[in-house]
Amino acid sequence: MELPSLFARYRVELEEYLRSAIPQGGPALLYGMMRYHLGWEDEHGRPLAESAGKALRPTLCLWACQAMGADWRTALPAAAALELTHNFSLVHDDIQDSDSERRHRPTVWSVWGQPQAINAGDSLLILARLVMLGLEERGVAPAKVIEACRVLDETCLTMIEGQCLDIGFEDEREVTVDAYLDMIARKTGALLGTSLHLGALVAVDDEPQMKRLARCGHLLGLAFQIRDDILGVWGAADVTGKPVAADIRRRKKSLPLVYAMAVAQAEEHEQLLRVYSQGAPGDEDVSTVLQLLDGHRAYDYCQQMAQERVEQALAELATVDIEPTARRDFEAVAKFLLEREF
Repeated sequence: MELPSLFARYRVELEEYLRSAIPQGGPALLYGMMRYHLGWEDEHGRPLAESAGKALRPTLCLWACQAMGADWRTALPAAAALELTHNFSLVHDDIQDSDSERRHRPTVWSVWGQPQAINAGDSLLILARLVMLGLEERGVAPAKVIEACRVLDETCLTMIEGQCLDIGFEDEREVTVDAYLDMIARKTGALLGTSLHLGALVAVDDEPQMKRLARCGHLLGLAFQIRDDILGVWGAADVTGKPVAADIRRRKKSLPLVYAMAVAQAEEHEQLLRVYSQGAPGDEDVSTVLQLLDGHRAYDYCQQMAQERVEQALAELATVDIEPTARRDFEAVAKFLLEREF
C-alpha cells in the first residue's frame, strides 16, 4: 500500500531542516551514527538515495498547523523535534529489544556497539530540545516556545514510562488487555497525540481545539501500535524487514498474545505459558502459538480494535473546525495506518 500524498507534501523541506539540525563538526562517529540511523548515509558515511522512515509524527504536526490556518513552515522546528525524539526512542528500543535490523538495515548498536548507540540516542534527544527553540526564530511567541518544550518533555517521559512497562511485561506471567492498552497509550499514543497538539499550538491560541486534536492523534497512535502488533505476528518478512512471527520469537506480550491468553481454554493457556516462560521459541513452538492465535481469531480481534480507535479519532476530528481538504488528508492517513503492511 502506497503512502498517502500528504507524506510527500512536507518531505523535502522537513528533511532539509532536519539535516541542518545535525552538526557537521564535532566527533564524526557520533553524528555519522545519527545520519546512518535517519537513513541519509550508509555505515561508511556514503550518501543514500532515499531516507528511511515514514516521518509520520512530523507530517501530522505540520498538517495540524496548516489545518488550523497557519503557515506549516512555522512549525518545522516542532516537527523536527518530534522526529528526533521518536528516533531517539528507536535507537534505544533496538538496544533494549536486541533487534539487529530496522528498516531492512543493521541497527546502530549492531554496527557500532551498544555504548556508542546509547550516545547516539541520547544526542538525538538533546538535539530535539535544541531544535524546538528554533520556533522563536519563526515568530512564535517565547511563552509558546516554552510551552511546546514542556509538552514534548512531558510526553517523552510518558513514552519512556510506556517502554518501561513494555519491558516489564516480559517478566510477568500474564498481562491483561487493560494493562496492555495503558502501556501503548503511553509508549505510542502519547507522542502521536503530541504531534497534533504541537502543530495546533503553533497555529492558534484555542486550548479546546488543541486538546481535541491531541486526543485525535492519541487515538490514532493506539491504532498504529495495534496494527504494528498485528504485523509483528503475521507480517511478511520481506515487507516488514523482520522475521516471520518476530514478536512470538521474542516472546513479546503484544496484543494478539495478551488477548489469546485471556480467552484460551485451560490446556491452551498452559501451552502459551510454557512457550513464553522458557528460552527463545523454536519453529514448532512458534507454529503452536500461531495456531492458537488463529483458533481464537486474534487477528480479527486486534484489527477490529484498531478500527474502533480510528473511528473514534475521526469522530474527535469532526468536532474541530478545519477545511474539508484537510479532513480528507487525515482520513487518508488513518486508512493507511489501518491497512499498512510495513
